[in-house]
Order: sequence, then C-alpha cells, then structure tokens
Amino acid sequence: MKKRISCNAIIFDMDGTIVDTNVIWDTATQRLLMAKGVDYTPAIHKAVRTMLMGGAGGLRHGCALLKQMFDLSDTAEALAQEKKQYAHEEYARGIKFIDGFVDFHSKIAHLPTGIATNADNHTLLLTNKALNLERFFGKHMYGISHVNHLGKPHPAIFLHVAQQLGQEPARCVVIEDSETGIKAARAAGIFCIGINTHRNRDLVALADIVVDHYDEIDFLDCE
Repeated sequence: MKKRISCNAIIFDMDGTIVDTNVIWDTATQRLLMAKGVDYTPAIHKAVRTMLMGGAGGLRHGCALLKQMFDLSDTAEALAQEKKQYAHEEYARGIKFIDGFVDFHSKIAHLPTGIATNADNHTLLLTNKALNLERFFGKHMYGISHVNHLGKPHPAIFLHVAQQLGQEPARCVVIEDSETGIKAARAAGIFCIGINTHRNRDLVALADIVVDHYDEIDFLDCE
C-alpha cells in the first residue's frame, strides 16, 4: 500500500538513497585497511560496515574511528584522503541510481527538491558529473562542506537545505537510508521516510515511516 504524504519540499540523502554507492565505499574501506596490513576477514567487514553505516560525522570522523579500532599510525586526515582516492577510483568504474529513484522524481517534479549529504563537495561534484544530478536538483545539492563539516546526525545539513529551498523544516520531508541520517532529520524537526535499500529494516526503524521501494510513496502537494 502506498504511503500518502503532503509537503512543500523533499530533501534526499545521496549515497544509498538516490545513488547506489554503498558497495563503492565498502570497497574503499577494504582497500584502505588491507593497505594498512589489516586482515580483512568477513567478521572484520561486518564490524566495520556496522560502525560506519550512514557516514556519521563524515569521512574524516569515520577514518578516526578506523584509526582507533585498528590502532593505525596514520592521521585521520591522511586516512580520509587515501580512502577518498580509492573511492574515486571505484566511481570511475561506474555508479548508478537506486532502483526507482528516476521514476519517482519525475512524479514529484512539481515540488522543490534538494540533496543533503555527508559527502564533501568534491565527491558531490564527481557524482553529479557521473549521473547529471543537476537535471533533478538544479543548484540545490549540498554536502558537509556547506555546513562547516557538521555531519549527520547533526541536523545542520537538513536545516541548511530547507532554508535554501525556502521552506520551513516542518513543511519538508526527508528521504534517508541510514539511522544516522534519520536521527539528523528528527533533530531538524523534519518528517522522515526511511527507504530500506540495505534490506535491513533495523537501520531505518527510527523513521516516521519505512518503505522498501520508491513506488510505495505517493506525495500530495499541499494546498
């Protein structure tokens, strides 16, 4: 059954919500840790993926966690730069949209939309170049660099995008795929749809509603 929702604007997360890049970042993490001599077993993969899910605090914060977890000698900043390089090499091999996003966006094109991501400007630009995100969002694509690197679960990025779209947070809807992003949306006072692209409903359980696919959502323009 479709969930019918009324709002003035829709704010999308990027990785895992509109762009299928989770495998890319998983691969970048694996390459980074193996380069540092970590025995990347299936158990390590699961633990690391759980820890980094949603990109809490951004890339540098995630690498600080990796540094602590594996007692790495490199600085968090150096690890972040190396991981980003691995990710960008994977981007060059090709990325794609999450299934259903393109059709969904065509149905809500009458509403203002924007991107709010923990990715930095360079990654955002790289993704735009690969998939022409601009045709969906125009200039309204914002990353962690736009809010002084205050990453989710801090609400800054969602509040910023709502402001740029000229809308009160309470009249917006966020679509997110991670617990970190959902917490940020809730902290911003924005209704949140959790889209279960990871096929693990525990990751999106805090959302106001949870869907497994875009075709389950039906937006009504407000009067």
